[in-house]
Amino acid sequence: MNAVTISRRLSREVSKLSFGKPVTHVYNPLEYARATSEEYLKRFARPGCEALFLGMNPGPFGMAQTGVPFGEVSLVRDWMRIGGKVGRPEREHPKRPILGFECERSEVSGARVWGWAKERFGTPEVFFERFFVWNFCPLLFMEESGRNRTPDKLPADERDPLFAVCDDSLRRIVRLLEPERVIGVGKFAEQRAKKALPSGTTIGTILHPSPASPIANRGWAPQAEKQLAAMGIST
Repeated sequence: MNAVTISRRLSREVSKLSFGKPVTHVYNPLEYARATSEEYLKRFARPGCEALFLGMNPGPFGMAQTGVPFGEVSLVRDWMRIGGKVGRPEREHPKRPILGFECERSEVSGARVWGWAKERFGTPEVFFERFFVWNFCPLLFMEESGRNRTPDKLPADERDPLFAVCDDSLRRIVRLLEPERVIGVGKFAEQRAKKALPSGTTIGTILHPSPASPIANRGWAPQAEKQLAAMGIST
């Protein structure tokens, strides 16, 4: 089993699930942005990495547009050199259109993560020689207003089946890549890793880069690097 097989299985399984109000629209970029998502996996998912960074779920101007975790358009296109045609979800929210690589709005979290990787490591190949980035949940949830609803805010009867599928895929990608440790980007991802992965797995966390975090807005990269250094990861 390879990363593409794991991704396709995850996409099929989450597509079987249903979600009710206040969620009105659900985007699955593993489906409509399959080509670019799988290019990312084929090029960069390598067994034996030092750490797997685990995100939460897609942002509307990042992975939802490109199919790449934290996938801020300009960095995916110009730094990773991943591009091409991206499809559209079956039901598109009028306030959150999928424009793919023509999307001009920046995803702040993605700009911070991949901007740091670019500045610190230079090329994608150098970064991915040591690390990989995977999102726990591949779905973006939106309310009627266009507001995001994060997976942890779903009611239990919707959340539990979703998390079961995502836990299984996380275990599969960890078995494939055999990282030395799994690092949650934010507390939610750390908690999911601790619940899903076997005891004995080395799990840590770094600050989430969201602009909603006042702490992250005071300089995300230096703080994340300090946390990585405390885990013994040099950058």
